[in-house]
Amino acid sequence: MSYPNSIKNLIECYKKLPGIGEKTAERLALASINLDEEIINLFSKSLSDVKHKIKRCIKCNNLTEEDICKICDNPKRDHSVICVVEEAKNVIVFEKVGSYNGIYHVLDGLISPLNGKTPENINITSLIKRIKDENIKEVIIAVKPSIEGETTALYILKILEGSNVTVSKIAHGIPLGAEMDYIDPLTLEMALEDRKKLYEY
Repeated sequence: MSYPNSIKNLIECYKKLPGIGEKTAERLALASINLDEEIINLFSKSLSDVKHKIKRCIKCNNLTEEDICKICDNPKRDHSVICVVEEAKNVIVFEKVGSYNGIYHVLDGLISPLNGKTPENINITSLIKRIKDENIKEVIIAVKPSIEGETTALYILKILEGSNVTVSKIAHGIPLGAEMDYIDPLTLEMALEDRKKLYEY
């Protein structure tokens, strides 16, 4: 005997989410049966809203419901300092720390030739354009400490050679290979404060 089709379909839907296996998907599907209809409707609407309302900020590539995200649109932020991160979720991590008041640029990946990721496949060209157009004085490279992260940092450093921009990198009290979204706020705050200058052109 197997589950009715509606439950089997829901299990398959949950399995499409990252980190959700067969057993977890089964538990979630069965738990969904007992949810109030109000919660089910909210869940359904939230999924639809995420799919149809979320887009990328035309300036920094962060997730937003507007053309320009709230961070880029905030005149109280320091628009002369830009923090370069790998993914949009890393922005949330830094914002939770609360000690950084600059703006961001989301690369959507790191340079990794072995995985087919070249500079053309991530948002480096738009980063360089922003640095030139927006009078950026400092670029903080805040990507994970890995071969790909170091390769990306060195590439950005090389591109900015000869420009009047300070390039720094967050200090690595952060473990090698760590995912940025799993780092606790205190460690991240200390890494920001102890960032190392790579070079000042």
